[in-house]
Amino acid sequence: MPDASEQADHHWMQQALLLSENAEVLGEVPVGALVVSDGEVIGKGWNTPISGHDPSAHAEMNALRQAALHRQNYRVIDATLYVTLEPCPMCAGLLVHARISRVVFGAYDEKTGAAGSVMNLLQHESLNHKVDITGGVLADVCGQRLSAFFKRRRAEIKAAKLARRAQATKPAPDQ
Repeated sequence: MPDASEQADHHWMQQALLLSENAEVLGEVPVGALVVSDGEVIGKGWNTPISGHDPSAHAEMNALRQAALHRQNYRVIDATLYVTLEPCPMCAGLLVHARISRVVFGAYDEKTGAAGSVMNLLQHESLNHKVDITGGVLADVCGQRLSAFFKRRRAEIKAAKLARRAQATKPAPDQ
């Protein structure tokens, strides 16, 4: 039976998964994040770099911006960030600068993960702040959501290419 901490991690990760649906509706990679302090959500976010024309608008970035505003401080100490995908290097740097205490993530990112998969910026020996990491919480569910999204996106791209090719080879109508 999971302890209270594991139960809380599962609960908040399920909430982050719900937030990831907002990104998917926008055609964004379905990643959701939230910042929790003393059992209260102080920041929510989901990916919006495409729709917002902002390469920094990852779920973690959006959630931390909201948490910092809530705190009226750029330091978000004594808080945990829950995110459905392992943070990238940009987001890991943000988490260190914000002084987040802990990061809990779902799916591992074998291509750009900066919480242990490719590198571990959150606990790098040269940095002045170390972030506690718990990875793999609801990893299967988080990973399946991402895999389904990319599978669907690849199928849509292939269908669009085929449609363009068919249109290009179609004889012009008689005038």
